[in-house]
Amino acid sequence: MNPDRHNLLKPWIAAILWLIVIAIESSALLSAHNTGQILYPLFHYLFGLDWERFEYWHFYIRKGGHVVGYAILSILLFRAWRATLPAMSAVKWTPRWASIAILGTALVASLDEWHQSFIPSRTGRWQDVVLDACAGMAAQFLIFLWWKMFGKGTSSLVPSNAHKGDGFSR
Repeated sequence: MNPDRHNLLKPWIAAILWLIVIAIESSALLSAHNTGQILYPLFHYLFGLDWERFEYWHFYIRKGGHVVGYAILSILLFRAWRATLPAMSAVKWTPRWASIAILGTALVASLDEWHQSFIPSRTGRWQDVVLDACAGMAAQFLIFLWWKMFGKGTSSLVPSNAHKGDGFSR
């Protein structure tokens, strides 16, 4: 396979694999009831939590999972679009890549919640779409800050063919 094509496919494969993880998490298998059955005995044993206190923490653990999962998706989509749509100069971050990654994250979040609205043990909530989209925006902001602070070197955040150049466009 052509090395350039290989460098283009790697970030897309990572993004697609993460989309599969999100799809699995969106199933009835990982509903709040099912994750509660797994986590409650663990939290009760480790921390002595009763059911009422566990429900409070369970809610925030699940929402934290949304934030982490969709932030990772946003980062992976940024990498994929960066490899697919090269910039005219050797920049490491552009609003174009970040915007497309955020829109892709929001689209996946919308489809995920819409899908969950058809599963009896799940609920599709617009609030989760907002949370997921905000996680995608935060991830893009962190990528921007990363490149602003450490952009002179190399990082595994982006494919190796994108490491040419040493800064940002102004």
